Amino acid sequence: MARYRPYLDWLDGEAGGMAALVEAWAEIGSGTANIAGLERMADELTCAFAPLGGAAERVPLPPVSVIGADGEPREVRHGDLLRFTRRQEAPRQVLLAIHYDTVYGIDHPFQHCRRLDPDTLNGPGVADAKGGIVVMLYALAALERSPFAGGLGWRVVLNPDEETGSLASAPVLATAARGAEFGMLFEPALEDGTMAGARKGSGNFTLVVRGRAAHAGRDFERGRNALTALAAAVGEIDALNGRRPGVTFNPGRIEGGGPVNVVPDLALLRFNVRVAEPADASWAAAELEAVTGRLRNRDGIRAELHGGFNRPPKPRDGATRRLMEWVGRLGADLGIPVGWRDTGGCCDGNNLAAAGLPNVDTLGARGGSIHSADEFVRLDSLAERAKLSALMLMRAGAGERI
Repeated sequence: MARYRPYLDWLDGEAGGMAALVEAWAEIGSGTANIAGLERMADELTCAFAPLGGAAERVPLPPVSVIGADGEPREVRHGDLLRFTRRQEAPRQVLLAIHYDTVYGIDHPFQHCRRLDPDTLNGPGVADAKGGIVVMLYALAALERSPFAGGLGWRVVLNPDEETGSLASAPVLATAARGAEFGMLFEPALEDGTMAGARKGSGNFTLVVRGRAAHAGRDFERGRNALTALAAAVGEIDALNGRRPGVTFNPGRIEGGGPVNVVPDLALLRFNVRVAEPADASWAAAELEAVTGRLRNRDGIRAELHGGFNRPPKPRDGATRRLMEWVGRLGADLGIPVGWRDTGGCCDGNNLAAAGLPNVDTLGARGGSIHSADEFVRLDSLAERAKLSALMLMRAGAGERI
């Protein structure tokens, strides 16, 4: 450990700057749909990573098709993906990745930071994942100050659409995984430092039901109520819960209807499905097609199921397990307890594992209450977590095998 110590100790002296940077970045609204905010954030990130000396790229992403409130597909554009690389000729390569979008839209009331106490910062994205970007940045800076940098090439991917499923950026991430030995993702750890082990897979779906509009008084019998047909389907989908271990169905949003004197001819259900095993996705898809088929058999009703599984399950096995064990040993060397907990949540670590890249995906700051106005980060964890990642990078650069 002695040969790594000067570069780890340097991080302690940077703790104040790290905290200030998290706060400054969290004050920049960068919800996934806030293109102007994402552009501003991308400018800040490009400047922040420039001193590392790598090549920098801004990669425009293609629009993705989503189902609008009218039941028809429409295209949605995203901000630019950022890619930074250095020493791509080095014998060992590592991929570091995290998103720079947040769940807080431009009209969300949660837009600013406040200190809850000297060590706790509340703000949009402070843990998920702007704190993680700061941890990544300073870990790389520590590597570049060290004599071990020459043995390790790195590529960084910062994507602007993770919070809506990485639908546009997933192919870029899969390409970036090629040739890397392992991946480091900077989603937040839990407040006590516990990290994510196995993760469930996830799919997002929209069920569009169309009926026939009619006057609710004069021509009620002529109408075909899309809302009542959809309501029956919602009950069927909810009843799938408990049918297969580890599989959950969450109806999340219903849209449709209008004036109460009109039989509604359009209704939509947006819902999420989580699966524990790859075979679960096939089972769930078949059950959902059966529900949709029964809707189509109703007189005067048309139904379409859109969406699918975009994040496969991430098991805790093989090379990923060995990587986790290595991280645990490095944490012990630093006096940082490393614990693991399997979770129903998912992230880009799922996609990278599916691409064949073993990865640890919660190397970011310790925090909690993410995706809510109570989101917080523990500021003392910034240097701590940067040390863990810096030690991973330096030991890999020094030739240590996992």
